[in-house]
Parts: sequence; C-alpha cells; structure tokens
Amino acid sequence: MFATRRALLGSFAALPLVSALPAMARTRQDEPAAEAALDAVFAEAAPPALAAGIVTREGLGWAGVRGVRRVGGEALATTEDLWHLGSNTKAMTAAVFARLVDQGRARWAMPVAEAFPAVTVDPAWAAITLDDLMHHRAGLLDAALLDRAWLMAAHADQRPLPEQRAEFAARALRAPPAGPVGQFAYGNGNYIVLGAAIETITGQAWETVMAAELYTPLGLTTAGFGPPQGPAPWGHRSGTGVDPAGFADNPRALGPAGTAHMNMADYARFIGAMMGGAPGWLSEASRGHLLTPAAGAPPAYAAGWGVGTAPWAGVGGPGPTITHNGSNTMWFATVLAAPERGLGFIALSNDGVAGQRACTTLVRRLAEARAAA
Repeated sequence: MFATRRALLGSFAALPLVSALPAMARTRQDEPAAEAALDAVFAEAAPPALAAGIVTREGLGWAGVRGVRRVGGEALATTEDLWHLGSNTKAMTAAVFARLVDQGRARWAMPVAEAFPAVTVDPAWAAITLDDLMHHRAGLLDAALLDRAWLMAAHADQRPLPEQRAEFAARALRAPPAGPVGQFAYGNGNYIVLGAAIETITGQAWETVMAAELYTPLGLTTAGFGPPQGPAPWGHRSGTGVDPAGFADNPRALGPAGTAHMNMADYARFIGAMMGGAPGWLSEASRGHLLTPAAGAPPAYAAGWGVGTAPWAGVGGPGPTITHNGSNTMWFATVLAAPERGLGFIALSNDGVAGQRACTTLVRRLAEARAAA
C-alpha cells in the first residue's frame, strides 16, 4: 500500500522543460488552457476523478475537477472535496519538525539516540541524526521493518498511536542500520521514526502536533488523517471503490509518512507557504533547510521533497523545483513547484494506477500551458 520507490524517483526527474514565465497574476488567462489540459488528460487516463490546481504564494489561483467520487455512482467530484495525499504528508511532518527547531525545542543535527532517551540504541546509530531520517539517508530500510506481518498487526492495534510509534522506533534503533548510512534509500520507516521523535520531544501525539503547528497556523480547516469520510471521493483499487470504513489506507501508526488528507485549496495553502507565502510561520533559515537536498550521490532529496531544476523555474532563467508523489495505491497526488518564482502545479486523483498516469501527465501539461499563455 506504499508508493513504489521507482514511482517516487521518477517524479524527481524529467521536469517540464518550458520557457520562462511570469510567476503570478495570470490565472484568469491560464484558465482556458488549463481546462483543456484537464479535459484531455482525464479522457486519456480515465481515472474515476481528477482534480488540478495552479498555485501561487497566496494559495490556489485556478482549480478544476472532472469525474465522479465513486465508480458506479452519480455524485460528481467537486473542487471542495477532500483528497488523500499519501507520501506528500512527509513534507508536512518535516515542516512540523522545522517549527520545533525554530522554537528551540529541537535541532536539525539532533542525534537519533538523543531523541529517544528511554531506548537502548545500537552504537551504530551514534552519528546518525533526525535530519538524516528526513533525507532518507539514515540506513533505515522498509524491507526490514514494514513487512506484511507488521502491517496487519498495526491495522488491528488499538493502543495509543504514540505508543505504537515508540515501539516501532525502538525496534528500528535497537539494531544497527540495515542499509548504508549516507546513501539515499526512500522509506516510510524514516518518517515513522521521525514522527515518534516529534512525539517524544513534545509529549503529544503527532496528529495533535500537526494540528497545532501546521493545520491551525496555516488555516487548513479541512485537513485530517486517513481516508476522507462522509460525502467525499472514495479511493479506488483495480477500478473498484474502497469503502473508507474498511481497509482504505495504511495503518494509522504510519501517519507521519503518509496519511494526511485535505481539500485542494488547503493543500495549495501549504504549497504556497513552502514557497514563502506565509512569513512568520517558518523562519527563512528553516524553510531553506527543508528545501535543500543532502550532499551526496543522487537523487537530490531534501526534507520531504525531491529537488530539481527547470528553465522556467527561476527569475530570468533556470531555477530550483520541488516535487513529490504520494499514493496509498488507492489515491494519487503530485506536486511540482518553483519556490523562487512562487508558482506551483498540483494534481489529485482517487485512483492509484490510472491516477498516477493522469496526475504526472497533467502537472507537466499545466506547466507547459502556463508557459505558452
């Protein structure tokens, strides 16, 4: 139920190669081309529903949606609907940690062992930091921790979530890293341990800290966790809608790695904030740290973001881009943004397979359409 490493790495490369373009104040002019791109991709990929937006530092500038909330149903998806963001939650968890850094409650270079004083940590973790976890370079491998047995047990586990995550972190840290330290190895386990560290530092559940440090200050009033409930799109697997009351998501303990949901406007507010649109929410030093990839071998991955460059992304020339995909196999979300320009594109779908094709294609075409307008 996780996004594959291949799909994730693919999202960091082959960014749209389009010409330089103004960053803002063109959304009305963009609408016909954006609507046409949405229509074309929806027809080609045929997911149950497909939503897209153009984002500025102020938030959502243009939005469109096509399709139905559930295959076989008549209710149309709307621009106000909630969408599961999957692994795009990771950037939010990292941003919450950045808030703790700004408050003097945490440090980027905090050793993992320091964050878990009650755990007997293997000596091999001595030089590994929470920042290494955020960049997926701590040597933590999902194959050694998130097997089918853990997934099934975690689905059934009724203990408080901080207790579950603390146990996961202890199991991960009592043994030496399974992979090479300093080498990129994308894994959900990194962010489960990071979430557990946030819980240890604050004394509160990750969900509570997310609400206090991210959802509330940014005004993300529709944000929540797990599959959207009520009159909202259902996720789909193999073309079949999955009831949100059933096995419609990863275990809740995996939350810091990928269970956030919200509507498109709220997600755009977060993207806008990461491009500098929420002064005072994060220090510029912390925002810059979140968007800066770790040194070392490719891929260029920052704290919850793949980092690249594109000719259109800078002011007067090439500039940096940030991107990420998220999926629990029943939903798909993707984002591509240029922080220097204050311009971004998001695409969301309630299907993991057709949605992946649709979202990745649509984001590219939206960028191209914006350049051609």
